[in-house]
Amino acid sequence: MTWFVNIFKVWYNELRDIIRDEGIMIFIILVPLAYPLLYAFIYTTETQHNLPVCVVDQCNSTRSREFIRKVDSTPEVRIAGNAMNMAEAQELLRKREVSGIIEIPRSFDRDLAHGKQVVVGVFSDLTSMLYYKVMLLGVTNVAQDMNRDIKIRNYIRPTSRREEKVARMPIDFEHVQLYNPQGGFSAFLIPPVLMLILQQTLFLGIGMSMGRTRERNRGLVIPPHSDYKHVVSVVLGKALLYFCLYIVLAVYMCVVVTHWFGLPQLMHWDVFFGFMVPYLLACIFLGFCFSTFIFRREDCILLFVFMSVPLLFLTGVSWPGAAIPEVWQWVATIFPSTFGCNAYIRAGSMGATLGDIHHEVMAMWYQAGFYFLLACLIYTWEIRRAVGRTVLG
Repeated sequence: MTWFVNIFKVWYNELRDIIRDEGIMIFIILVPLAYPLLYAFIYTTETQHNLPVCVVDQCNSTRSREFIRKVDSTPEVRIAGNAMNMAEAQELLRKREVSGIIEIPRSFDRDLAHGKQVVVGVFSDLTSMLYYKVMLLGVTNVAQDMNRDIKIRNYIRPTSRREEKVARMPIDFEHVQLYNPQGGFSAFLIPPVLMLILQQTLFLGIGMSMGRTRERNRGLVIPPHSDYKHVVSVVLGKALLYFCLYIVLAVYMCVVVTHWFGLPQLMHWDVFFGFMVPYLLACIFLGFCFSTFIFRREDCILLFVFMSVPLLFLTGVSWPGAAIPEVWQWVATIFPSTFGCNAYIRAGSMGATLGDIHHEVMAMWYQAGFYFLLACLIYTWEIRRAVGRTVLG
């Protein structure tokens, strides 16, 4: 019974100290509430449409104008103007009046008539990779459609409408983008970012709390207080506070925010809590271990904020995990976000069950157990320091 009382006392003391510190409240409450909305609003349009481009038509033939007209009719590209030469088009691109250039060569019509291959120049403003993606998609679709028409007219003589249809598309197919029907950036990026926000804000909140404690107690992590004598009670009491707070924030991010912005949401509650509980525990205990390197409350910002983008790459979401060097794959296993992001994507976007994400869930439980033991060892040493400081004092 005393064990539970000590846990509650540590929980209460930590809660009281956090409530009185505006800086920590900002990182563990305001940032997790605001950041998901900010990212979701930025990427809410999912994909780029009607990208303004300029055309340099050096051929100026019926067929080149047909090509331009078909490109303009695609949902991805909008012909915003025509230029006499590439220098004029590049000037429009520099002025940001257009985001891309399509150059049709002078030999466009003649080469097609002689059965030669034609190269159409596509130049994109790479300030955003989405510009290149949608522009290339629109031009490629039109080029493939015209290729089929030219093939029928020049090489095939169908005798019926049915034969012409088969000649244009010998193997018909239906393009379905699994798990991301819109092919958008929001459904691809926001889920792993949500999990990363949970981890990084936990690190920041725990780090700032640790830095504040050191500043108040002359470098001691554990305050010289009778409630902080039993290491397991200290670790569990502090962890319980952050867990109770962040399980609510996790529901807000992964359920409420995804529902508001129409993001994929295919998982059931048992799956959600099945991977979220070990994920939060692993993040909390790892935060305790990392926070031993924090000596001032500002140090956690230098230590943890810069890690966010590299950790997103190490998850294997924005860059294929198989293409990441082996040494960095080992580094990635240190952080719960590597397994948590993949578990959330598979469960939320692909409808995976707990059995399907068994590897990720067990990895996070192993991390939680290991970091709990490591935190207990660190806090045991810190408690002895605090007791020794008290006796000497």
